[in-house]
Amino acid sequence: MTEALLIIAASEGDSNLYYATHFLAPDPFVFLQVGPRRILLMSDLEIDRARAQARADEVLSLSEYEGKARQRWQSPHLIDTVGLLLEANGVQSITVPSAFPLEYGDRLREKGIRVTTRPDPFFPERLVKSGEEVAAIAATQRNTEMAFDAAIQVLRESRIKGEQVLWKGKPLTVEDLKKVINVSLMENDCVAQHTIVACGLDGVDPHNQGAGPIRPHESIVFDIFPRSSRSRYFADMTRTVVKGKASDDLRRMYDAVLAAQLRGIELVRDGASGQSIHEEVARTLEARGFQTGPVDGRLQGFFHGTGHGVGLDIHEPPRVSKTGAALTAGQVVTVEPGLYYSRWGAVRIEDLVVVEAGGCRNLTRTPKSELLQL
Repeated sequence: MTEALLIIAASEGDSNLYYATHFLAPDPFVFLQVGPRRILLMSDLEIDRARAQARADEVLSLSEYEGKARQRWQSPHLIDTVGLLLEANGVQSITVPSAFPLEYGDRLREKGIRVTTRPDPFFPERLVKSGEEVAAIAATQRNTEMAFDAAIQVLRESRIKGEQVLWKGKPLTVEDLKKVINVSLMENDCVAQHTIVACGLDGVDPHNQGAGPIRPHESIVFDIFPRSSRSRYFADMTRTVVKGKASDDLRRMYDAVLAAQLRGIELVRDGASGQSIHEEVARTLEARGFQTGPVDGRLQGFFHGTGHGVGLDIHEPPRVSKTGAALTAGQVVTVEPGLYYSRWGAVRIEDLVVVEAGGCRNLTRTPKSELLQL
């Protein structure tokens, strides 16, 4: 029984399909891999571009296959056309992504095709990055750092007046800082992805993107994770700063998070357990007096994972968390502990590292040795 891999999706939104073809298209197309042969079934709109750009052994015309399908069926469904492609290649069994449309799977089974699913990532080799992929992630990271530096320059230029932070004679807002960040990213062919600039209590919810005025003497969490428009690879970085003077408690939080992050980075290496790293990071925070649990009906402390993989998706395996598996050389992961307390604010520090045999290589260059007070 000939087996094959099948994906029907738009590569602009499907990282597995883009990984397989290195062809970017906004509309769905058909990818079939039979043994080592990679076959694309493309519309007339995209076929010439696919033949010139895609990593494929054969690019076939969808309209030609639709013509063949109309010889059998009066109004053929896409899966009728795909069935002819499978038939032409002697395929009776296919493996599809776990998110493959149920309707397509049912129609294929009705045709006698054996359909099985594979969990994401559909191509497990995606998890271990090549030198080219690491370089692409590092390039996106450089642009991320430039965008952060642009926002920091605005904070340096701003001044505190009472309970306000003024910039160019007006109250400085989160929206102002996001615009500076996002424009810098755009100028470097990167696309911002829900940039977080969270001031004060907004930062206590780790995924609160932030809004409104920047307030003096409070923590400001910057979490910037753009995708390169050129390579399609993400980067991810978090830094915490203060406009004005941080409280003693906030500085103590920062020192604890930094110590936990450095400890986590120290433990990252080929074969290391993501779960064990996460547990050690949590212990480091607890040893410095920062407990995790409900306070006033709200979970506070350190209550998220230590890190995650980064590549063509912003969140990929492996996880560095309570359920984290062993790390493998060549994977790129974040190390991003944080502390979140309604009394004091939030602190998170995040770097990107490449797992290596005897440790890891940090792709992040932005300083973090002390809490930046501007």
